[in-house]
Amino acid sequence: MKLRLLTLGIAASLLAACGGKDDAAQGPGGEEKVLNVYNYSDYIAEDTIPGFQEQTGIRVTYDVYDSDEVLETKLLAGSSGYDVVVPTLNFFGRQIQAGVFLKLDKSKIPNLANLDPKVMERIASQDPGNEYGVPYMMGTTGIGYNVDKITEAFGSTEIADSWDIVFKPENISKLKDCGVTLLDTPADMLPIALHYLGEDPHSSDPEKLQKAADLIKSIRPYVQNFHSSQYVSSLANGSTCLAVGWSGDIIQARDRAEEAENGVNVAYSIPKEGAPQWFDMLAIPADAKHPENAYAFINYLLEPQVAANNTNYIHYANPVSAATPLVDEEIRNDPTIYPPEDVAAKMFTYAINSPETDKLYTRLWTEIKTGR
Repeated sequence: MKLRLLTLGIAASLLAACGGKDDAAQGPGGEEKVLNVYNYSDYIAEDTIPGFQEQTGIRVTYDVYDSDEVLETKLLAGSSGYDVVVPTLNFFGRQIQAGVFLKLDKSKIPNLANLDPKVMERIASQDPGNEYGVPYMMGTTGIGYNVDKITEAFGSTEIADSWDIVFKPENISKLKDCGVTLLDTPADMLPIALHYLGEDPHSSDPEKLQKAADLIKSIRPYVQNFHSSQYVSSLANGSTCLAVGWSGDIIQARDRAEEAENGVNVAYSIPKEGAPQWFDMLAIPADAKHPENAYAFINYLLEPQVAANNTNYIHYANPVSAATPLVDEEIRNDPTIYPPEDVAAKMFTYAINSPETDKLYTRLWTEIKTGR
């Protein structure tokens, strides 16, 4: 995808531009001026890494992934080689328990003062005292759809405001030929299914999780693929008409289609029954080789203009209060990016799963994807 290639290109260009004598230069704390970042694909503005490099002289290698499961595998294996990673809060909470992260020296992140206290309070439920992580972006998981194709199938787009369009076979079957994508992550999909069934989305009860899995199995024949990043392009080019995905990704797809002037009209909804709200965290692995550079990078991302630039580019809300007035008016007034209170009241966060529950999630997800 365009933005993924762009971020990888940034890393390559910085590596090429900072060879020779710069390799020996020292950054904060006498460290080599190097920083290795691992983040979601399509999740940073074009000028953020170059701006940090210019301001600090620190050479950045920026790698990308498309699911928390991929990141967690590397972190738990140890010696990941990364200095800053960006796990989602529920994964982050259990990774703290596993001793994966460095406890933050907050004196080295003065821009923490810019963060929204309400966001910090909510995050503290899984990171007590906000000791190990800093929020980067926040968003929702909902429904992306092709306006014209949904209207053609149902007569209007009203049904796209409900999870019924996804979980009722009589509805989703109408969309089989125009392309349906679900996120390839059980950590998102199973809690959504639980919530739709009226169950606690935090439940680890095997019987209830089986009910959620059975619900997704019932719609499996109509799902074209499971993917956690590809749907951005496929929604934008019209080859997918319905996707359960992350808010900013779907809004990016909408904007790409508009820029391409290809006649594809993409929209995003937060279903009326309620939807997940999540927070992605900036954290430093305990075995990071360049922690001082990591502190500098995290602090840089919390500068109001930098945070606003990232939001303007990727269309996810950021938790930096002073950045909000700097965000494009169209974005900060978009209720799918900054949800109003009545919508936010129906949202839920993800639970920290035990290893046993994780194994059950993985088994159930394999069964769903393989159609067993």
